[in-house]
Amino acid sequence: MLYGRAAEEGQLRSLLRRAAEGASGALVVHGEAGIGKTALLEHLAAEATGAAGAAGAAGDSTADGAPGPAGTSGRATARVLRTTGIEAETELPFAALHQLLRPALDRLGLLPEPQADALRAAFGLAAPTGQDRFLTGLGVLTLLSEYAGESPLLCLVDDAQWVDRASLDALAFAARRLDSEGVVMVFAVREPVPLGLPELRLDALDREAVAALLAEHAGADLPPHVRERVAAEARGNPLALIELPRALSEEQRAGLLGPLPAAPADPTPSSRVTAAFGARLGLLPEPTRAALLVAAADDMGDLGVVLTAAGVSAAALEPAETAGLIRLDGAVLTFRHPLVRAAAYRGATLARRIGAHLALAEVLAGAEHADRRAWHRAAASTGPDEAVARELDAAAERAGGRQGMASASAAHERAAQLSPDPADRRRRLVAAAQAAADAGQFQRVAALLRRGGEDSGAAVGNASAENAAAENAAAENAELARVRAALELNEGSAVRAVEVLLAAGDAGPTILTEAFHAARSAGDPDLVERVRARVTAAPADHPATLTALAAVYGGEPVAAERFEAAARDPGTLFSERFLAAHAVHALADHGRARELAELLLAHCRSHGLLGWQATCLHLLAEAHLALGELQPAARAAEEGLNIAGYAGLDHRACYLRATLATCAAVEGDEPRCRELAGAALDHARDHELGTAAAQARRALALAHLGAGDAAAALAHLDAADRHPGGPPVLHALVLPELVEAAARAGTIRPGAAERLGHWADRCGSPAALALAARCRALTADDERAEESFLAAAAHGERAGGGLELARTRLLHGEWLRRRRRRSDARRVLREALEGFEKAGARPWAERARAELRGTGEVIDATSATGVPLGRLTPQEREVVRLAAAGRSNREIAAQLFLSPRTVGHHLYRAFPKLGVASRDQLAAALAD
Repeated sequence: MLYGRAAEEGQLRSLLRRAAEGASGALVVHGEAGIGKTALLEHLAAEATGAAGAAGAAGDSTADGAPGPAGTSGRATARVLRTTGIEAETELPFAALHQLLRPALDRLGLLPEPQADALRAAFGLAAPTGQDRFLTGLGVLTLLSEYAGESPLLCLVDDAQWVDRASLDALAFAARRLDSEGVVMVFAVREPVPLGLPELRLDALDREAVAALLAEHAGADLPPHVRERVAAEARGNPLALIELPRALSEEQRAGLLGPLPAAPADPTPSSRVTAAFGARLGLLPEPTRAALLVAAADDMGDLGVVLTAAGVSAAALEPAETAGLIRLDGAVLTFRHPLVRAAAYRGATLARRIGAHLALAEVLAGAEHADRRAWHRAAASTGPDEAVARELDAAAERAGGRQGMASASAAHERAAQLSPDPADRRRRLVAAAQAAADAGQFQRVAALLRRGGEDSGAAVGNASAENAAAENAAAENAELARVRAALELNEGSAVRAVEVLLAAGDAGPTILTEAFHAARSAGDPDLVERVRARVTAAPADHPATLTALAAVYGGEPVAAERFEAAARDPGTLFSERFLAAHAVHALADHGRARELAELLLAHCRSHGLLGWQATCLHLLAEAHLALGELQPAARAAEEGLNIAGYAGLDHRACYLRATLATCAAVEGDEPRCRELAGAALDHARDHELGTAAAQARRALALAHLGAGDAAAALAHLDAADRHPGGPPVLHALVLPELVEAAARAGTIRPGAAERLGHWADRCGSPAALALAARCRALTADDERAEESFLAAAAHGERAGGGLELARTRLLHGEWLRRRRRRSDARRVLREALEGFEKAGARPWAERARAELRGTGEVIDATSATGVPLGRLTPQEREVVRLAAAGRSNREIAAQLFLSPRTVGHHLYRAFPKLGVASRDQLAAALAD
């Protein structure tokens, strides 16, 4: 037991109990230094391994708080993996993760190859692969699942405030996706951190616990009024209750009080304890204090390194060990508590701290210590030092190659601080900002960019040097613009993102490609035209894909085939390949766009490019949606939204919510449509994402159309069609709905139909021609309407049929019924109903049934869209679909960001609901 922590013990014990039953869980324990976080973790580990009886002896010397008398223990129930954040390793990527997973690394061969490669690269066991940083988190999840096997696994992360960001991101990624692996992850941290996990705050001990703890540690001879003074100063902090009595002088113990033991400027319990530890350190011999300073400066625990750098023998550490301030376990030195380390380091003069870092840099020779050496030299620097800055640049490159982007950013930033040349300082700050953006640390990006913009470059003394400087400055300006635009697009304004890119000195293809993307996101035709004009001003200087895209947005006829070769070319930059695939979709060749999106997505999966996956999944979802494949569209969008969420891609998440809202609208789930579209619309308004806003409004309009409220639909669509004079490709998604809503509301919009016709003529695709013909039918007289409906159906069949063809037939059938051509109407409406039921478009199917009844046909009122999948949870549906397609549990886990064990658990729960006994029966069950 621990004093005063019965409720907290119970909460943690319940996690272990559930893990023994196969369920996973995660928790963040937070509270001030010394409040008992480490003691609670020690106690949990003892219970997990059946060694709770040892907790009392160990806890007093190792914990952040104090355990009470040794408790009873049961049998061993779990294995334990542990890691502790070390302040000196904060900028060393994956240091804490490697410490945690070291016992499990022999199971790397069981992981899918991309995940295993990502972990090997992260730990320096293989060359960097260039894979996305989030693949490391997925590898952690799978490895923990494999290591757990059939037994519970407890993962403890102590002092998480000092865990390097790369490790913390990977661990939090895994913790948020734990499900049925029997794994428990507990993080202990001083201040709450936004990990997206349940939290448990440790508060001060109550009076009874304080009294019991003092009775054990203060000694029976301490006078009551001194005991009360200690309790008041400690404020319920367990470590303070233990350490303050030890720091009392004989006079203070006798009742001659005064400050306890000193009055720091910040009289918090942790500062009191630090002062107490400092007083105890001050009583140690000089060689001992010197060794402890070196150990505090490095805090890696390598005894040989500490002794060599301090120039002392092991005997010098004996007084500190006897005093209980450090522990020596073989060749490893650890401080009893981080506050001891703080006291040892901060209590030394600046000169002595610098000397300790220089001594450590001298001792840490060899390539394997290059990063630590660079940081020690940086800590010893008191002014600009280009040599050290270059070492930090190299450390940043190594960190970036291992996808430790937060560490890379920190190294670039410190290198900038040490740069004698303003131009070098600016370049390094921009690099730091780029790495911070890649790490999802957008809160740091703006500050780094502001500092990076303060220096305009150093003066040079001759013409050739000035030319070289000008070229470098142009490149740096372009990179600075790209980072600023990325920040604006994600957290600011798409309009400002375009302005930033167009203001860059370099108008090369990368800048213009990103400007096109931002302008399209803004949905502003003036911005699109400005970007297009920059491309067409020098077409020979740009890739064919970029010039073809400029033609598309200029309203020129361009065939989708012109983009396909670029999208399929593995030697082309991936960003250009995606741009080409998106152009195919914009030209309404949706079947080909779906193929290209799947091709690019497969590339992302095989190469671990999870950040790009969200973008490719959005394109795939939109292609499925345009083809009327609602469930595949929703699956792709859900997966993309998950990725966008943990990658910090807020703008992409906005679009994916709009896509999901559209799926929900067509399926008849109006509450979900409103929720998703509302969230997308709010974000789009705040960040000037005009295209996303239009897509969200289209989703709401479709929900109203499905419910028969044409006026409400028309209001949303009029708001979405803000720039009728802009390139038709910007509005092609909205115009068909606008024309239909107007027609149902009793009016016509021939201008909108005409604009859509111009776009369709330039695209030439059957899907575009079908939509244009349908809109002409809704705005034409009777004679021409009949002809246009038939043309729309013919083009729709050439496009592959699907939902849009069913909508055309519904409109045609309604038109026929109003003209009392009931026999013709029944034939067309039956085909419409079949298409809606096949797609799962419930409200539209009901409208088709109502129209059929109006023709005099007797029809069953029940829907044919009640597939067995409706009995499953959304996660179970995804797992079952992939399993029915022949995917293995490991393949499904990699695609859905789950562990293989969780996939198996979902299948176990899904089989009885579907009435099957094995995977082999899934395909048949779903086809029924």
